[in-house]
Amino acid sequence: MAATCEVCGKRPQMGNTVETRGKAKYLGGVGTKITGITRRKFRPNLQHVRVVGEDGKNTSKWVCTQCIRSGRIRKAVRQKPFQLTVSASK
Repeated sequence: MAATCEVCGKRPQMGNTVETRGKAKYLGGVGTKITGITRRKFRPNLQHVRVVGEDGKNTSKWVCTQCIRSGRIRKAVRQKPFQLTVSASK
């Protein structure tokens, strides 16, 4: 499984981790110093979700949480909602 969102195409990105030491000036110190920079990977937060497709069929996809929260996908309903029966005698 490639770590990409199947809706928006978000992929892992490279960045840096920055190690610091010291106390910030506004806290009364002499300032923070950078002691090391190493490479790291920022991975998208992917979730395995059952989605209703354009043709109306349910499929499962790897989708990032931003696509889920923004409403770019429609989740599949697992069970038909409970319906109350209306009784005529009252």
